[in-house]
Amino acid sequence: MEGKAVGINFKNRASKIIYHCFIIVFGFIMVYPVLWMITGSLKNNAEILNSSLSIIPPNWRWSNFVTGWKGFGGIGFATYFKNSFLVSGLATFATVISSACVAYALARIKFRGRKIWFTAMLCTMMLPAQIILIPQYIIYNRLGFVGSIIPLVLPHFFGQAFFIFQMMQFTSGIPRELDEAATIDGCSKYSIFTRIILPLLKPSIVTTIIIQFYWKWDDFMGPLIYLNKPQTYTVSIAIKLFADASSTTDFGAMFAMSTLSLIPVFLIFLFFNKYLVEGISTSGLKG
Repeated sequence: MEGKAVGINFKNRASKIIYHCFIIVFGFIMVYPVLWMITGSLKNNAEILNSSLSIIPPNWRWSNFVTGWKGFGGIGFATYFKNSFLVSGLATFATVISSACVAYALARIKFRGRKIWFTAMLCTMMLPAQIILIPQYIIYNRLGFVGSIIPLVLPHFFGQAFFIFQMMQFTSGIPRELDEAATIDGCSKYSIFTRIILPLLKPSIVTTIIIQFYWKWDDFMGPLIYLNKPQTYTVSIAIKLFADASSTTDFGAMFAMSTLSLIPVFLIFLFFNKYLVEGISTSGLKG
């Protein structure tokens, strides 16, 4: 019996060791491209192009960050970061507020045509973004918005289908008895939304903030189409400017600014992750 128990313990330990080794190797493979880019920000062009898969820089060239931060044509990368923060922050704020309002209306309020509007919203999720690209550009061009950040922010004030659907699913898990009790106490639909539903939507709101900020910060096509002045460029466009087909591309400076561009997204996730986990663990309802 003792020998059998020892054998079982040995198998359990061996399986755990194999499992953890697999996770470590797989995790390293997943993060390796990011590590290669970060260490590439400390190399020159020759070291980047000739270093193959090595992630250890032979010489630590911190000057790449100084060169990259200077930007182009007298416009520093601080301006590009400011523009990205402005666009991403406004779009994220607008998405959270508008999507929560629409989700509450579709999930909790009965009105004529609700199913039609819900179906239309779902249909917009099935359309590729490229289909509406040209019509949107024509509309914004006629309104005189091309060249500003308005086309990048304005649509988010009218809700985003993906996040509306997500918040609707979360709202459906909130007991309707809370609404009925609040109605008996004299609360209006607006009061129910702001005092009861919105606080309980915290996990869904945190998820929306993380995903929407990341999508908007990483957006390349939108700024490329609508922004035509260098002083209004976002980080994603500015990083592309390092690649010059007519001259030598400064890969070190490009990687340096790409590394800095990861910091805001990482901090957003790091800061809000604990609230996300807390909300999920309580299923959106407390005590």
